[in-house]
Amino acid sequence: MKYLPLVWAALWRRKPRTIYTMLSVAVAFLLYALLTAVNQAFNAGIEVSGADRLITTGRYSITQVLPLGYLQQIRNVPGVETVTVSSWFGGVYQEEKNFFPQFPVEPETYLAIYPEILLPPEQKQAFLNTRTGCIVAKSLADRFGWKLGDKIPLQAGIWPLKDGGNTWTLDLVGIFDTADPATRSQFEMLLMRHDFFDEARQFANGYGGWYIAKVKDPAQSAQIAQAIDKLFANSPGETRTDTEKAFNQSFLKQMGDIGLIISSILGAVFFTLLFLTGNTMMQSVRERVPELAVLKTIGFSDNQVLGFVLAESALLCVVAAMVGLAIGSVLLPGIGQKLPGFSGMELTLPAFGMAVLLAFALAVVVGILPGWRAKRLDIVNALSGH
Repeated sequence: MKYLPLVWAALWRRKPRTIYTMLSVAVAFLLYALLTAVNQAFNAGIEVSGADRLITTGRYSITQVLPLGYLQQIRNVPGVETVTVSSWFGGVYQEEKNFFPQFPVEPETYLAIYPEILLPPEQKQAFLNTRTGCIVAKSLADRFGWKLGDKIPLQAGIWPLKDGGNTWTLDLVGIFDTADPATRSQFEMLLMRHDFFDEARQFANGYGGWYIAKVKDPAQSAQIAQAIDKLFANSPGETRTDTEKAFNQSFLKQMGDIGLIISSILGAVFFTLLFLTGNTMMQSVRERVPELAVLKTIGFSDNQVLGFVLAESALLCVVAAMVGLAIGSVLLPGIGQKLPGFSGMELTLPAFGMAVLLAFALAVVVGILPGWRAKRLDIVNALSGH
């Protein structure tokens, strides 16, 4: 620590160059914080998937609707405890930027299958008794300033009303939260009644989007899934049944390999950063060759000179990285609030630890070559200018 002022002074020998380099490092680690949080949010739905839940969709596409008569047939499959139906609504509240997921569901069975949803008993009863009723996540209610009793108009993107209208007006009868704050972002949605939705829409009456079954024994999920699909084999509405985890993974794959995309972006950023910071360190050492020779002349060892260069590299990379990570930590909650399903975005401790390791690794890689040159410096040649 006693040599820190010496290393710090060397780092700021060329202030503009150091500032620009540190800004580049900070931006790279800010990008790291944002992208790792996005990747975590995408994968959170997989991590919280229920082991005892199966999802039945159309065999060829999730957009293939299935007859509501399948509900009772699936319920009768041995090993199925209860089953519910859900569909994708795809409406917009006021304007496009206010989009959030909306699902018509069968209230009682859906809430039974998803005990993660916490809804006060009186609000649950109101949902069961109000055909135009809906319930929303607390985060959405806070975001739009909704309160119980409000009318929520949704502009239909897929399902116009029978009378030709395009505005569905729902009564807000419940505001729910989740038992585990970590799963809150996965339930950031609006739920409406499927019976009302089916009667009021202009087409596809008598059909649902997919079925969710809760099984008695998760160990038998594969056999139960096969039994469900066998029921509808060779019918006009053949099905594909997967565990909820497999379904969520399949849904994400339709958007691409998010992890690979993010890793590729970060790889390109840090590869470029490697050359930028490496060039900075090489120039810094090259400019200070006589000074380093003087240090050796007054008694500093070769290894100490090497340590000075590596310490300078570490200060450059680690301090800038901490700045970028700090900015990311501040920005993430605000960004998440604007994106439904991402409200839980944060820089986790493992991600932070990995970032610190990356910063030190970057420091070693860009500092080792100029440091080795400084270590092997010949005093006579350096002071003579050769």
